[in-house]
Amino acid sequence: METKLASKTKTVVISPDKPFVIIGERINPTGRKKLAAEMGAGDFSRVQSDALAQIEAGAPVLDVNAGVPGGDEPAIMKQAVETVMATVDVPLCFDSANPAALEAALSIYEGKALVNSVTGEDAALERVLPLVKKYNAAVIGMANDERGISQDPQVRLEVARKIVARAADYGIPAADVMIDPLVLTVGADHNAGRVTLETIRLIRTELGVNTSAGASNVSFGLPDRPALNAAFIAMCIGAGLTAAIINPLEPAVRLSILAADLLVGHDAFGGKWIKDFRKRSKA
Repeated sequence: METKLASKTKTVVISPDKPFVIIGERINPTGRKKLAAEMGAGDFSRVQSDALAQIEAGAPVLDVNAGVPGGDEPAIMKQAVETVMATVDVPLCFDSANPAALEAALSIYEGKALVNSVTGEDAALERVLPLVKKYNAAVIGMANDERGISQDPQVRLEVARKIVARAADYGIPAADVMIDPLVLTVGADHNAGRVTLETIRLIRTELGVNTSAGASNVSFGLPDRPALNAAFIAMCIGAGLTAAIINPLEPAVRLSILAADLLVGHDAFGGKWIKDFRKRSKA
């Protein structure tokens, strides 16, 4: 199954048969005080530099989040999206739980965007899915609902199945629905990684839809996070994960993804691996 995203001139295909897709996570003021202050004040120069750096590092899709504390999220989101579209020509992912902010982005976007995200809660589905349909977008559905986040992979699969079915009710094809299997920190629960991996396998086998995860959540609160993130993302790719919202500027993570792509047969004759090695050697 293929999920196709597009900018004005570029198309990115997310599929189990294609190379893994990095969705660059850096344009997000959460936990970044300087970026939050700048975006709140209307300064988007760091947004521009973050967009360029992530594309250079190999991210073919960029996530845009405008959740500045106390800020006008729809207005900030609109400015951020306009800035990114004027800076780089790649598909975008709009990251917000605010329907007004999502519509502010979708209404000006030139292409087919990805909406991040909607949960399996009835109220959330009723708010977000009509926007996804209206603007011909794709959507990430998170495998939790009114019951919260289950530690049972079968329950997460049940929620994923509900999201795909409800999207179909709105005329959104399964190819345009990606499922987030949910990644929690192993610092709080040592079984969290195993549960995510099993959920990815179940979704791949039972539903066949594409998957995306906030993979770096797995290491939250622990030391040497890049090493943990790199190991986990490779395991996720092996389990069938097709995309992740992650930081492509972390060398260990980027190399892990390139290696995993080669090892699962998505890098013919190691072309991308060799090209990247030569680039790093020159640098």
